[in-house]
Amino acid sequence: MKLTDLKTALSAHPELNLRFLLPNGVAVPEHAHVTEVARIDKRFVDCGGKLRSDALCRLQTWVADDLHHRLVAGKLLGILYKAASILQSEDLEVDIEHEAGWISQFPIESVAAVNGELVFRLGVRHTACLAEDQCLRPPPGLKDFKLSALEFKPTAKRS
Repeated sequence: MKLTDLKTALSAHPELNLRFLLPNGVAVPEHAHVTEVARIDKRFVDCGGKLRSDALCRLQTWVADDLHHRLVAGKLLGILYKAASILQSEDLEVDIEHEAGWISQFPIESVAAVNGELVFRLGVRHTACLAEDQCLRPPPGLKDFKLSALEFKPTAKRS
């Protein structure tokens, strides 16, 4: 979702509380709020040797012990307007950074008013080879691998 589309959704429902749904359908606690708005610029070399750049808007969420803290759409819209000088573009893709066991970034798939909340449905991000014409194709079945299906368990400390 582009920043301009997000602002449109926020301005259409300024009084609604925000709600985030992770890609597996689990809702982030309702008192989570956006604690940071950032422009992320990435400059890199792909595996084919081509120089590339990318930029996006990242909204970082945070869940605190304050169970009554809610962020409404209008307030987030105001924060985005204050961040305009660092964001520099309305055409940026927007993602959500959230700590769900580990820090992850989720693209926003959609935003809709549902049951008195503005619900952000989050998607998954995948890596990709940007120079496929110079690299081998991945083996069959690897494309269907789902990290979210793995169960991570703490391991014993090494001394």
